[in-house]
Amino acid sequence: MPKSINRCLFLVTLLVTVSCSMPKLFQVVINQGNLIDREMLSKLEVGMTESQVKYILGTPLISDTFTPERWDYYTSISQGSNVFREIKVTLFFDAGELVKWEGDLPPEES
Repeated sequence: MPKSINRCLFLVTLLVTVSCSMPKLFQVVINQGNLIDREMLSKLEVGMTESQVKYILGTPLISDTFTPERWDYYTSISQGSNVFREIKVTLFFDAGELVKWEGDLPPEES
């Protein structure tokens, strides 16, 4: 009887140890934020209204209460610790119309 308990305990310990050290076989690709591409940014024009910009780019990820004239869009595509794409675009409005935008341009699709 004690030998069988020892064997079971050994097998459980072995399985726990081996399963924790196994390599990760699959990691999920995680898309965060607004997925923005060059085509979307090329449609922006100075003088567009806020609703027109929302139609093209979607609702901004960050809408600051203290500076409502500034909209921030952020895109991140990663898998595990590998970051494939990270884009930050900031739009500036004056009296409800787009004045300018700045930030990273998405890479060209191949």
